[in-house]
Amino acid sequence: MVMFETLRDDYERHGRSLTEPAFVSLAVHRYGRWALERRNPQARWLAGKLYALMKILVLNVTKVWIPPQVQLGRDFHIIHAEGSLSIHPDVVIGDRCGVMHNVTIGTNMGPGAPVIGDDVFIGVNSCVLGPITIGDRVRIGANTAVTTNVPPDSVVIGSPARIYPSLPIFAAKKKAPANE
Repeated sequence: MVMFETLRDDYERHGRSLTEPAFVSLAVHRYGRWALERRNPQARWLAGKLYALMKILVLNVTKVWIPPQVQLGRDFHIIHAEGSLSIHPDVVIGDRCGVMHNVTIGTNMGPGAPVIGDDVFIGVNSCVLGPITIGDRVRIGANTAVTTNVPPDSVVIGSPARIYPSLPIFAAKKKAPANE
């Protein structure tokens, strides 16, 4: 039942369209994860074969690859599924994360994969590579290649990536002095 609630939330978050590529890709990921969790070997085998067929179709249409082993937090949002999205199977992604198109998370060139915190945004054409940790509330700008750990509440831009502390004082509305 949890899977259906999660799918309903994904459907709402991605524009209430059964043909939305982001929703379809997430639905196939969720089904694949469900298939892996079957205890009965025959049921797991059959569900796995159906998942493999759906995966091939989705990859060719949407170019979004989220293996069923990826641990996605609540409210994961693919903001534009117009380009490719590739996520390594060992990646762990926290709650309320948003990812743009043409993003790569993880790599198969070596052991380890990124662990991404809650409330993270990853901009278009960005790469998050290697066994690194991305803290909570991090913003990764467009065209950024991140290969080092990023502390919470940071902004990361450029290639190679430069890490800047988030400056919430500029976002806070200034209060007028009491005597004015």
